[in-house]
Amino acid sequence: MKKIGFLSFGHWGNHPSYDTKTAGDTLLQSIDLAVAAEEIGIDGAYFRVHHFANQLASPFPLLAAIGAKTKKIEIGTGVIDMRYENPLYMVEDAGAADLISGGRLQLGISRGSPEQVIDGWRYFGYDLEDGQSDVDMGRRKGLEFFDLLRGEGFAQPNPNPMFPNPPGLLRIEPHSEGLRDRIWWGSASDATAVWAGETGMNLQSSTLKFDESGKPFHIQQAEQIRLYKEAYKKAGHTRTPRVSVSRSIFAIVNDQDRYYFGHEADRTDKIGVLEGNQRAIFGRSYAAEPEQLIKELAQDEAIQEADTLLLTIPNTLGVDYNVHVLESILKYVAPELGWR
Repeated sequence: MKKIGFLSFGHWGNHPSYDTKTAGDTLLQSIDLAVAAEEIGIDGAYFRVHHFANQLASPFPLLAAIGAKTKKIEIGTGVIDMRYENPLYMVEDAGAADLISGGRLQLGISRGSPEQVIDGWRYFGYDLEDGQSDVDMGRRKGLEFFDLLRGEGFAQPNPNPMFPNPPGLLRIEPHSEGLRDRIWWGSASDATAVWAGETGMNLQSSTLKFDESGKPFHIQQAEQIRLYKEAYKKAGHTRTPRVSVSRSIFAIVNDQDRYYFGHEADRTDKIGVLEGNQRAIFGRSYAAEPEQLIKELAQDEAIQEADTLLLTIPNTLGVDYNVHVLESILKYVAPELGWR
């Protein structure tokens, strides 16, 4: 394990136990948490994107703000639902945010998960092409975004522009060199992991995937990662790819931790249904005193296969407590597992 980041879903709500009662609370606390996480040595600040929900949505203003207030922490998403995106406009936003951060964006994109409303992307002005499914649309837009990040010219210049143009076809600006190497595809199946490897993107695998073999979650996920790596190599890509997995991990070191997460100590994988009749497996949470946590995590095959671990955090509990959660992993768990 080389890098450890946090992943926030950015919830808010008018609940007595929430420190994030409004969208403004969540946005501002996300910035503060990223700054504090950098100070304690966390490698990455990642954020989930959901629409029509009391959760973080448009990522680029947040990523740019964090980039302006930090110096070295990676700043990313896990994931942006491409069904809702205009790839050309997204290239502009991503390029600007990456330049503000000094080249630290790590953008996870995907077809997306089930959303809060039916076909929500239609309200954003998008529709399916003939014969396409929303899966096809998400991949098509993802590939278009990925290709545009090459920075090659494609637009015919106006012969009478307001400002002088450089020679040749024009590209989208601002262009951020190297950002294309920091695009990740969020995969929930073996087939999409193979597809991501073939295209040359990095891989994000979360705490759920399609149940394709009946094996424990971490074993299925490890097999998925191996298939991705094989496909990436077979496709002839030469850059060393990155792979992240997400986990809910809590080191119980005080009574507050025990109150919040002690009940999760005996959690196991869960089986559910995702989108119609698609059987899915949800990975277990880890919550225990550090010594026991170290023993359990050492058996997680997928964590061993990945180079980046994203710790899902309870963002509604506030900045200070989440810093404590992250610091406990860095101090008591990571060194014993060779993650540093």
